[in-house]
This record gives sequence, C-alpha cells and structure tokens, in this order.
Amino acid sequence: MKLELSHDTAADAWIAVCETSRLTPGRGVAALLPDGRQAALFVDRAGRAYAIENRDPFTGAQVLSRGLLGSAGGRPFVASPLLKQRFDLETGKCLDDDEVAVAVFPVRTV
Repeated sequence: MKLELSHDTAADAWIAVCETSRLTPGRGVAALLPDGRQAALFVDRAGRAYAIENRDPFTGAQVLSRGLLGSAGGRPFVASPLLKQRFDLETGKCLDDDEVAVAVFPVRTV
C-alpha cells in the first residue's frame, strides 16, 4: 500500500510519498513536495496516517518529522524536538500558542 497526500487545494492533486510499510508507528519521516515544501508524515499506533508541514514555525527549522508523538484530551499531536511546542496532527494548531499553526495535508492509503 502507498501513502498519498494532497498538497494542492485547487485541484485533486494526490501524490504518492512512500510505501506505508516504510512508516514506523509513533515515528515521523519527512517528504519533499513538488512545490519545495516539506511534509512530516506520521502513522500512529492505531494505523491512522497524518501529514503536516515539517517546518517548525517558532524556529524555521524543518524538524517536526523528528518530534515526539503524544495525545492531549484525545487529540494526537507532535511535539517539536527543539522548543517542545505541540502541534495537533488533525488541525495543525499549536496547543501551546493559539495564534500559531502549521499546514495540514489530507492523506490516504491506496
């Protein structure tokens, strides 16, 4: 099975990013998108896939794929490995600063 994500909201533009077997539950990987951005890909222990922007908005570093997964109030998040801000994997909102968010990419397995 392949994991695909859509990075272009103007069109139904799905791109294959990796084989799902290459993802380890609880750990992230980074993928370079055609527009030059990076996505951080995650699969949780229940097998749900998530993709968010890899760029940490607090530092500008492309590191969110290296963050630690967790949950708060039943919401899955990744904590930045640098300053530890937590980002909701479903909405992209920062759980520690209401004014900050990262992009979220729709994902599917085919």
